[in-house]
Amino acid sequence: VQLQASGGGLVQPGGSLRLSCAASGSIFSIEAMGWYRQAPGKQRDVVALITSGGNTHYADSVKGRFTISRDNAKNTVYLQMSSLKPEDTAVYYCYVRIVVSLTATRDYWGQGTLVTVSS
Repeated sequence: VQLQASGGGLVQPGGSLRLSCAASGSIFSIEAMGWYRQAPGKQRDVVALITSGGNTHYADSVKGRFTISRDNAKNTVYLQMSSLKPEDTAVYYCYVRIVVSLTATRDYWGQGTLVTVSS
């Protein structure tokens, strides 16, 4: 399974960016997709997750500003980021949990895309 993320870049405070991540390869079923981020010197933390059923989870710091969505037919997850703040600066990692059997799942990570919020 490969994850290809895109959409990072430099944006001014208050601006918007949209991240995309497409999963490809031998995929039977995807249980959940989402995004984590890691700022310099900090641990990797969850940003937003979305299940196959459409249930979502957001970190408190991004609620009301970020929106996660997915296209099940394309195995693609999106993160629309608005009202960006300098503290949103981080490497954003795409994440997917694949169902590999009736009782087992496996997690995969993308290569990371840098988001820099600065004037």
